[in-house]
Amino acid sequence: MATFQLGSSGEPVRQIQEALQSKKLYQGPVDGAYGGATQAAVRIFQKGASLEADGIVGPASWQALLGDASPAAAPMASQGLDYRCLALTGTFETGKGVPECFSGITGDFDGQGISYGVLQWNFGTGSLQPLLRDMVETHEAIARNIFGPHFDALAAALALGDGAQARADLLDFARSIQHPVKYQVFEPWRGYARALGRTQEFQQIQVRHAHHAYERALRLCDEYGLWSERAAALMFDIVTQNGSIRPVTRAQILADVNALPASLGAEEREVQVLRLVANHRAQASNIRWVDDVRRRKLCIANGGGVVHGIHYDLVAQFQIGLVRREAAA
Repeated sequence: MATFQLGSSGEPVRQIQEALQSKKLYQGPVDGAYGGATQAAVRIFQKGASLEADGIVGPASWQALLGDASPAAAPMASQGLDYRCLALTGTFETGKGVPECFSGITGDFDGQGISYGVLQWNFGTGSLQPLLRDMVETHEAIARNIFGPHFDALAAALALGDGAQARADLLDFARSIQHPVKYQVFEPWRGYARALGRTQEFQQIQVRHAHHAYERALRLCDEYGLWSERAAALMFDIVTQNGSIRPVTRAQILADVNALPASLGAEEREVQVLRLVANHRAQASNIRWVDDVRRRKLCIANGGGVVHGIHYDLVAQFQIGLVRREAAA
């Protein structure tokens, strides 16, 4: 059985929250996101049940809390690898699991108007407009239900086009719905964004628009002789966070790969190459972010770890394993 802890998300976490709530140990939202409040409630329950109060729901704590109820099916199990890679990177980026990572929204702190979604597409570079237009054009009824009386304003803003003046007007619109100093997007727009990001339709639009990055990730896997789902996740994270792997770094990686013992088994070699890629790509980052990038990349290479205080298990949370990835479409 999988364990559930800080950073976990999905229906099993919702089951845990409901059980804790029924015991009046948890007063927060039943949202399937294992945050600090859920962790604190679990610890209280564990103390009362004479269990180790570590805030982690493993088999013993699950049995004590929920009896013989089985954890709900992992929502990632039925998704393609591109979706699972995107969800992992989005969780790193936002600190929130599915579906909240698809709803991440930030204001104009960087001069881009609004950044939104799992990969923080934005108005300033023009990367966000195509996603929103796609949603408005292909799922208008859903968008109208979410944005209600403000739908026409959104549609009008998106219809301004992609020219310089149109983009400036759209940035003005974006800045008009957020705090001018704190850059926090005002309600109801913030709530609209969260609701939109929780729909399967807009999540799939984000997956589709991110697919070119996934394809680049698979090409990088082939370039380094990597075959696993874990490799695809690492390369996708590199493509989306770091751009790519520069020629000098590539040469360093390949030199170390060629020096690996020929006696290594396929899985052991795969992990060793992933660690080499992770370490060298981190070392090539801005000196301010080397350690942060290294932790994130090694977390993927190793199949789990702690990033920004959140524990990740790629198999349990994202169904990303050290198994052969599906063939590219």
